[in-house]
Amino acid sequence: MEDQLRVGLIGAGPWATTVHAPGIADHPGTRLTAVWARRRDAAAELAGRYGAEVADDPDQLIDQVDAVAVAVPPAVQADLALRAARAGKHLLLEKPLAGTVEDARRIAGTIADNDLASLVMLTLRFSPEVIDWLAELGKVGGWTGGSAQWLSGALLGGQYSTSQWRHDQGALFDVGPHAFDLLDAALGPITEVIAAHKADNDLWHLILSHENDVTSTATLSMRLPTRPTVVDFAVYGSHGHRALGGRQTSAQQAYTAMLDDFVAMVHSGVHTHACDAQRGLRLQTVLDQAIRKLP
Repeated sequence: MEDQLRVGLIGAGPWATTVHAPGIADHPGTRLTAVWARRRDAAAELAGRYGAEVADDPDQLIDQVDAVAVAVPPAVQADLALRAARAGKHLLLEKPLAGTVEDARRIAGTIADNDLASLVMLTLRFSPEVIDWLAELGKVGGWTGGSAQWLSGALLGGQYSTSQWRHDQGALFDVGPHAFDLLDAALGPITEVIAAHKADNDLWHLILSHENDVTSTATLSMRLPTRPTVVDFAVYGSHGHRALGGRQTSAQQAYTAMLDDFVAMVHSGVHTHACDAQRGLRLQTVLDQAIRKLP
């Protein structure tokens, strides 16, 4: 118990209640200490499930924990993450980091300046099937292109359909970071968004340039009546075609694996990671380029 990280959770929406809170409460290395949300009744209900306290405001929560998990819209996260980082608290952050590149740069910079551990909710990267796929790609090499498809009806109905920031910013900001992160990890750093098109139904088509003359495409939507959600990744090159098989690891299982890394980072003092805030900043620049490429 003495070695457990005291974690405060900011937010009480669907992702906070189904992934963050139970994951933190059940992990042997963490303890859910406090919860704060804009709606106090929602925070109280969530905190009560796990014996956590309800904070009166974010600063009270930050003062009594070792680490802060943030589960709020990106524009809101920017201020809260900065406050926590300036107070020396380690951070579990949502993707994207912020609403703008400037705010994302401030978050990543403050975390680095204070030598803090951070991880961004790129949960796919903590799934064994994704880890194995990326390892195989790195071993074989010779990939010249790739593609990502993420097609969902999440904004047409279900627990996320009332999320205003997702309606406002759509698939690019919600599932885009996952797609760009995996394409970048599989094919090498994304250097430029060559072209971007957005249709009325939140259907995005993007062409991406990577280092070494590699290109990839991404097709994203959260407003297509697609069941189940289509999540396909593939690369191709001199050794043929390699597709990432269907997802086998749940978000909850991936979150537990992520907490394993987070706890190890805090205790070891090694605060860099492939999915840390610097990665979040890199992905934010890709989002920004995509928006700027719209006609």
